[in-house]
Amino acid sequence: MVGEFQYEIYERIEELEGAEKKLVEAAINTTSQAYAPYSGFKVGASVLLKNGTLVTGQNQENAVYPLGLCAERVALFSAGSQHPTEPIVAMAITTEKQLEANEIPPFPCGSCRQSIVEFESRFKHPIKLFVTGTNGRIFVFDSVKTILPFAFNSDFL
Repeated sequence: MVGEFQYEIYERIEELEGAEKKLVEAAINTTSQAYAPYSGFKVGASVLLKNGTLVTGQNQENAVYPLGLCAERVALFSAGSQHPTEPIVAMAITTEKQLEANEIPPFPCGSCRQSIVEFESRFKHPIKLFVTGTNGRIFVFDSVKTILPFAFNSDFL
């Protein structure tokens, strides 16, 4: 059946432990470095590599809007450039938006979801995904494929 999927929700960052807590904290901390003078919508992302390295990225806007990059792709491409043979095991995405108690955080756009799927496919390893605001609940998925069903990948080529 299409449309059913599982995920976890943590109410506070303090419920996370170890590398996962550091991953989400890194995404929250890097959000303030986003270059978002046009939208004012700041996004931070961090990726955790299999060797324990954290790589961060922030959205980078441009006066010619299509030339900007989302935080997710900045982090992914930085990791791919700096550590080309190291699989990504987890990714955290956050915005500066203060969330209300039961509010759902903004999720990655379709281009970012597809880019994350490419890294999963490239390394044949799922990327655990953490999505939150700078406060509030943290949504956790075992793979981006959960929020991008029927994803296109290299198997189709």
